[in-house]
Amino acid sequence: MISQETIQQILSRIDIVEIVGGFVKLKKRGANYLGNCPFHNEKTPSFTVSPAKELFKCFGCGKSGNAVSFLMEHEKYSYVDALKFLANKYNVTVEETYSSPQVKEMRQTADSLYIINSFAQQFFAKQLFETEEGQSIALSYLKERGFREDIIHKFQIGYSPRQRDAFTSEAIKQQYNPELLTKTGIVAERNGELMDNYRERIIFPIHNNTGKIIGFGARIIGKKENAPKYINTPENEVYVKSKILYGTYFARQAIDKNDECLLVEGYTDVVSLHQAGIENVVASGGTSLTPDQLRLIKKYSNNLTILYDGDAAGVKAAMRGLDLALEEGLNVRLVLIPDNEDPDSYVNKVGAQGFNEFIRNNKKDVILFQLEVMLKDAGNDSTKKAAAVNTIAESISRINKVEDFTRKQDYIKKSAELLKIDEAGLLTLVNKLTSERIIKQEERFQQVVTDVPPDMPPPEFGYTDSVEFFNLDIKNERALVCLLLEFGLLHWDEQTTVAQHVFAEIDEWGMIEDAELLHLSTVYREAYQQGAEPTLKGFIFHEDQNISKLTVSLSEFGNELSPNWIRIYEKPFPTKEDLYIQELQSVLTYLKLRKIKKMIEENQRDMELPHNDEELITLIKTHQHLKELEMELTKALGTVIVR
Repeated sequence: MISQETIQQILSRIDIVEIVGGFVKLKKRGANYLGNCPFHNEKTPSFTVSPAKELFKCFGCGKSGNAVSFLMEHEKYSYVDALKFLANKYNVTVEETYSSPQVKEMRQTADSLYIINSFAQQFFAKQLFETEEGQSIALSYLKERGFREDIIHKFQIGYSPRQRDAFTSEAIKQQYNPELLTKTGIVAERNGELMDNYRERIIFPIHNNTGKIIGFGARIIGKKENAPKYINTPENEVYVKSKILYGTYFARQAIDKNDECLLVEGYTDVVSLHQAGIENVVASGGTSLTPDQLRLIKKYSNNLTILYDGDAAGVKAAMRGLDLALEEGLNVRLVLIPDNEDPDSYVNKVGAQGFNEFIRNNKKDVILFQLEVMLKDAGNDSTKKAAAVNTIAESISRINKVEDFTRKQDYIKKSAELLKIDEAGLLTLVNKLTSERIIKQEERFQQVVTDVPPDMPPPEFGYTDSVEFFNLDIKNERALVCLLLEFGLLHWDEQTTVAQHVFAEIDEWGMIEDAELLHLSTVYREAYQQGAEPTLKGFIFHEDQNISKLTVSLSEFGNELSPNWIRIYEKPFPTKEDLYIQELQSVLTYLKLRKIKKMIEENQRDMELPHNDEELITLIKTHQHLKELEMELTKALGTVIVR
């Protein structure tokens, strides 16, 4: 377990904009930063980062948290690994104590897979550079292909030897779990025996966005019959192929700097281009692009240039995923490499300068290129030409962003000219296809709504949760606990802190009924009474993730104050720190009034039961007293802030 002193050092240095900005392209918007949510598919940014509150929140899907929970959610880190990542980033020396049971429980299978993959990479690299077999077979092959040793080290490339259990025996010797070894795909079980799965292959480690190895691509050396060219890691807790593009970790800064992502097919294409100094490049592995991969690209740039072989297979591959890319709002261009070359061989042939010039001079608009290919194939066949009209109209209809309206109209005009058809007719067809898609989406939504079980809790809405708005009981309980966390250490009066006053009120009135909120207030009280100085920030970054998530949900993003306020009105605007006593009075008054109303209802139910005269008089007096208290509290609500 990481010591509390280390944790406090880490938390004191965190810049949430810097952390989240490493994964999400953020733009400043007032006091906050805005970007597309990395946790769900959205075209209009609703993901907000508040540097003042050190929180993020998506008003689309509802996810929220702090810098630590962002890393845990986005990178699948454990709490400890997230802290270690931050410690490394901010040069904090980590001091550890014995791990608590809670921390041990957080170490999921993913942690073990990362460790095994790191061990495997080191093993394969050693086999490549330090063994006779690796040097004579694999290293010589890589150098024949033109790869320098520095670029091989950069991408951590290795070699798996021909021995059937070279890695397996070493991993078992190091006491790695056999079940987890097979889950990585490096080890396979055949006829009850564990053996290496990537024998006599070049090993390309695949990294996530923070540089952790999540899987491997194993390439065969030369050509062998009945053997696949590549064997890839099977999907597991850390490796999901549809969410990965090879080389992203090494390319992300260059993509952002150049505002363009080059997409190739193979691992060697990426490595060769990096070696030539062209670093804004990633590989799809030859499969169709997925929405998650496209969103990964869009984190760094809206401009995607696809580099594929110029043969028929390359053209077909380039077309895959086109409609999805258009839906994501990417500006897609296509460059076909000539002379039966691929990016790897072509950059070695013409050099970096020649390669860059070729890309610059040969970018084709992917929609118009698609149309040219279809028309060439159609010739004078009217049926194929009609199919081309429908296909291109379908592609254009996918461009659905308001800001892309001009581009969409330009595509319609140019496509109509190439097809030699009426522009208005093509526009009508595009609009028809767009409308049909919207109707289908609405039908699917209505079906989802219809299929919701009656006992399912209501969905979380973006800016206004109508359920919570009308439920003033839970709203005020949440407000009370939030005020306790935020202002508990400040003065209520000359002798009492806010925390002491709230504790006394809770004890007297029992005003917190929600179990989670009651637990949170109890944890705060225990820390306070033990002499600690608990703060809102401390609870936002609490080790118990349930407490952390609840605290984050209490610290909602409020309305921003215009910076022009003082300039225009020439007076300061009262802050929450100025109003916390009035706000707390309001909350306490409401919760007391709620308690009184419940007591009145209970007393009235009791009055309806048989009683003797003395008991009845007592009940009547109790009723009168409660009504007087109710009137006093109701009047008080008129003099304080009503929530």
